[in-house]
Amino acid sequence: MKKAYIFPGQGSQFKGMGKELYDSSDAAKELFEKGNSVLGFRITDIMFNGTDEELRQTKVTQPSIFLHSVVLATMLGDKFTPDMVAGHSLGEFSALTAANAISFEDGLTLVYKRAMAMQKACEATPSTMAAVLSLDDAKVEEICASLKDDIVVPANYNCPGQLVISGSISGVTKACELLKAAGAKRALILPVGGAFHSPLMEPARVELSKAIEATIFNKPICPVYQNVNASPETEAEAIKKNLIAQLTAPVRWTQTIQHMSADGATVFYEVGPGKVLQGLVKKINPTAEALSV
Repeated sequence: MKKAYIFPGQGSQFKGMGKELYDSSDAAKELFEKGNSVLGFRITDIMFNGTDEELRQTKVTQPSIFLHSVVLATMLGDKFTPDMVAGHSLGEFSALTAANAISFEDGLTLVYKRAMAMQKACEATPSTMAAVLSLDDAKVEEICASLKDDIVVPANYNCPGQLVISGSISGVTKACELLKAAGAKRALILPVGGAFHSPLMEPARVELSKAIEATIFNKPICPVYQNVNASPETEAEAIKKNLIAQLTAPVRWTQTIQHMSADGATVFYEVGPGKVLQGLVKKINPTAEALSV
């Protein structure tokens, strides 16, 4: 029996996240405060007392989820014994930090830079994403590829029958009509800032690549299954390369959980706010156990 620890991405935030952890442990409080000083503002005030609107800003959401996840993993102490780890999009940074591939300060700094670069890319080109339900992945890929004059691509392979597409507003709107006509139960525009995991994030990828290249990466304590190829990595240079590619490439979450399961994972622990990933694990591998830590 192997244990996999998985870390959530954007969308799992909620008002009050991390407060219980902050109040219940001096060590956790110290780490949260370290996070405030790394960022140069009191993000904990927004996490604990901010409005949903404030928490939804990319520059707040990403560091908030990272902080909550990494502090939680750190507080597990000796109980944190992963055979493998993975994270969904932003969660990959939490996974790498928890697995000691990067330091807490570097992880948080990169996440904040990533959030700011993504926000900038979103503002430069209005764009969006949509969730497509109950349609075969191959059909979604085919329809996206058919819209040659627009940018629209598969962005998140979340679980069988749930794929998120990403691109220009006209591309995603047209794709939604075609997907519904092809039999999708729903093709629903999402309330997000822009087209994450699409070619429209190229300016953010270029900006973030410099920061990643300048960061020291170590060999993680266990294999990290990365979003771009859903494969286990332990070499620092390969991890960096995949992390840079992640911003414009799809998140292969379905394939990641399938590969982790094939490699012996029977229990998946979600580390961070919410339970989104546990639901996805059960849809991808119904025989697996999926729990919160």
